[in-house]
Amino acid sequence: MTLLAVIDLGSNSVRMTVSKYHHDGHYEILERYQEMVRLSEGMGNDKILQPDAIARTLEALKYFKKALSSYPKDDIKIRAVATAAVRQATNQAAFLKAFQEEMTLPLEVLKGEEEAHYDYIGIVNTLNINDALILDTGGASAELVLVRNKEAIHEVSLPVGAVTISEEFLENDVISAASLFEATVALRRMFGDVSWLSEASNLPLVALGGSNRTLAKISRRQKKIVDLPIHGYHLSTQDATRIYQMILSKNLEARKKIPGLAKERGDIIVGGILPLIELLILLSGQQVIFSQAGLREGILFETIKQQTGHDVIAPEPDALTVD
Repeated sequence: MTLLAVIDLGSNSVRMTVSKYHHDGHYEILERYQEMVRLSEGMGNDKILQPDAIARTLEALKYFKKALSSYPKDDIKIRAVATAAVRQATNQAAFLKAFQEEMTLPLEVLKGEEEAHYDYIGIVNTLNINDALILDTGGASAELVLVRNKEAIHEVSLPVGAVTISEEFLENDVISAASLFEATVALRRMFGDVSWLSEASNLPLVALGGSNRTLAKISRRQKKIVDLPIHGYHLSTQDATRIYQMILSKNLEARKKIPGLAKERGDIIVGGILPLIELLILLSGQQVIFSQAGLREGILFETIKQQTGHDVIAPEPDALTVD
């Protein structure tokens, strides 16, 4: 039995999963940690990580470090990775140094395609899908993976996410039609540059990322569903667009009161869900399947395969659910 902690330093939140796995491929998620830090906040066109955002992130890491201290040092392996915010940052070197000093371990900056591939590994090992388009919307990037016969055919990372869309195009309070239109046009141009995207027409959309999963959480609250996990939850395109329209109709304070929507996402949720809605319309998608597994699970599953030589044996689906 081996313990593995994966720290995922994202653009909007920092997360850590502690798991144990066995020589036959069985694994178990022991603990999950998450802190909203908005690391990409205020980066602007110069792509500079801001002091306040860095301070929030380092404070969250102290909490993670304390949690890790409860495990025997010799029994746990730790892998820390960073995604879009650090990947794009012009002051990346200074941040990597600050991370090393705080956590006494290196921070690996993933390429966008690596991030997309780990998402794919996490999903294909936990959801029964053959053909689909995967969308992972983060704070400062969106990853797309075209899956055919369970194989990743195309993978791409786009420099657009919940925080970046919201900061560049949308108001914090009441979203105007003009700003939403501007954001929509920019997204359509970006999607238009992905030459293979048309191959995903009519395929299910597998969605992950906090903003996307908010759709599933709101839907569950509306339908008074309490025993169905987020992982594998299905939502029709009609229901997804209806919920999005409801979110759009409200000001910031009203959005924060929507059951299933975390208050700290109220100012970025419109921008965060927009890529999903646009892809559903563009590709004539009929349904969204939500995934709780993604980057951290992908790293875990890759590690299991490399270290044991066995394919992953997944636990029950509700083991992946975190609300």
